[in-house]
Amino acid sequence: MNPKYLRMLKDMKSGRKRDWNVYILRCADGSLYTGIAKDVGARLKQHNAGKGAAYVRPRLPVVLLYQENGMTHSKALIREAKIKTMPKTQKEKLVLANGKLAHRNTSRA
Repeated sequence: MNPKYLRMLKDMKSGRKRDWNVYILRCADGSLYTGIAKDVGARLKQHNAGKGAAYVRPRLPVVLLYQENGMTHSKALIREAKIKTMPKTQKEKLVLANGKLAHRNTSRA
């Protein structure tokens, strides 16, 4: 069997990996960007190096404002989509409600 599928089966038996994170960045123009990553620190460096999302490239530098940890890939994608549909004022409230740099762990160990 393909090693990729063996790894997937192993992950399913062990209770799905929860190593994805959702994050919100503030761009230099004041806009907010929401994304997902396994390693938010590394992704932030990519964004600031101009190698991240096309939206962010002309709006550098970016600063990490908010992060939710401990999700499966699908849960992170769903949460990202939900945050992206929020108006900017609601995103600002989410960030402010959890401090300047918020880390929210959503895993259920």
